[in-house]
Amino acid sequence: MLHLSGDPDADELISRDPLALLVGFVLDQQIPLEKAFSSPRDLRDRLGGTLDAAAIAEMEPDALGVIFSKQPALHRFPVSNSQRVQQLCRLIVEDYQGQPSRIWGTAASGQELLRRVRALPGFGEQKAKIFVAFLGKQMGARPEGWEDVSRPFGDPGTHLSVADITGPESLVLVRAHKAEMKAAAKAAKAAVS
Repeated sequence: MLHLSGDPDADELISRDPLALLVGFVLDQQIPLEKAFSSPRDLRDRLGGTLDAAAIAEMEPDALGVIFSKQPALHRFPVSNSQRVQQLCRLIVEDYQGQPSRIWGTAASGQELLRRVRALPGFGEQKAKIFVAFLGKQMGARPEGWEDVSRPFGDPGTHLSVADITGPESLVLVRAHKAEMKAAAKAAKAAVS
């Protein structure tokens, strides 16, 4: 089972439901990791107990925005993220027959997988590499070349990102790495000023 939200029920959902996992990754920006990966469970509950890409794709955008905004909001920026999630669901319906796991399950190579993930709403270059690394390290989705295209996040033995979080201990190591990176960036910026 995945260990990203700090809540067993939410972790169980993202472990078994590919759409919930993708929604968590979409939301994983500008909010705590635990919030991002518990929000798919909250979204499921607010939608009546199911997460369905086709149903979300067809929703009235304003209605989905209201669901995301209901307190406690599912994200710091609920409306823009409801739009991203809806765009994600539309893409899944149009390109992957409504089955999110086809994004990685049918990719013939790591390069193809990275291209597919990069095309998802809310996935920039770095997040796409992290997701490919996550799929390889934690989900067993390892098309040929996945490690190469996800470097450095796909490298074994690292603690660089969510791809490496398997429990509380690794979460501490990943957070320590991120704190080091922020401090280094701040010091470099100060040196330039």
